[in-house]
Amino acid sequence: MKRFSNKTAIVTGASRGIGRAIATRLGIEGASVVVNYAGNPDKAAEVVKEIADAGGMAVAVQGDMSKVDDIVRLFDTAEKAFGQPHVIVSAAATSIFKLHAELTTEDCERVFGLNTLGVMYVLQQAAKRVADGGRIIQFSTGATKMAMPGAGLYAASKAAGEQFALCLSKELGSRGVTVNLVSPGVTRTDGLIMPEPAIQQLIAQTPLGRLGEAADIADAVLFLASEEGRWINGQNLQVNGGIF
Repeated sequence: MKRFSNKTAIVTGASRGIGRAIATRLGIEGASVVVNYAGNPDKAAEVVKEIADAGGMAVAVQGDMSKVDDIVRLFDTAEKAFGQPHVIVSAAATSIFKLHAELTTEDCERVFGLNTLGVMYVLQQAAKRVADGGRIIQFSTGATKMAMPGAGLYAASKAAGEQFALCLSKELGSRGVTVNLVSPGVTRTDGLIMPEPAIQQLIAQTPLGRLGEAADIADAVLFLASEEGRWINGQNLQVNGGIF
C-alpha cells in the first residue's frame, strides 16, 4: 500500500517548479491528483503523463486561482473525477519585486489578487470540501521573515495568506483536519530569476551551503500531508536551509 493510496489531492500551480514536484510525488505515492495550471497546458500534460507512467492517476484542470468561478470549477472537477479531496496544496502564486516608491496600483491588484484574495477563496473551498481527517497546506515564503528591499508587496501579500491559514487551523480541528504553511527559501526552479552574484550571496548566507531544490520542498509537504503529520497543525514550516 502506497502512502497516499485511496486519497485525492488537489495541487494549485502544479505545472511548474515546486508545485509540479509536489503533484508528481503525490501521484507516484498513490494519490489521485488534480493538476491545476493557469496558462501552460503542455507543461500540465507532462505532469499528468509522468504520474500515469508511474502507475498513478491524474487530471489537468485549467484555472486562474484569483477567480472564484475558476476555483469552484477546480473543486467541482476534482470531486467528479476522483471524489472528495483529502489533500489540498495551495501553491499558486505570483511575485513582483520593486522598490516601494515604484509600486503601482496594477502591481498591487495583480499580486494581492492571487496571493491574498485568491488564497482566501481557495482556503474557503478547501474548508468546505476537504474530507474529515484531511490536510490543507498553504504556501507562504521566507520573505515574510526577512525585511528585504523590493520585497514589500510580495511579502505583505503572503503574510495575509499566512493569517488566513493559521486562523483556519483553529476552525477545522474538530474534524481532524490539519492546516499548515510551508515557507520555502530561495529555491532553484525555472522560475528563479536572479543574477548569479545574488544567488552566490544567498548560498553563502545559508548554513547548509546551497539553494533549495523543488524536491526539498516536496518532501516537507508530503510529510505534512501524510499520516505522520497528523499531530502538526497551525504551523509555518520554514524549508530554507536555515537562512533568516
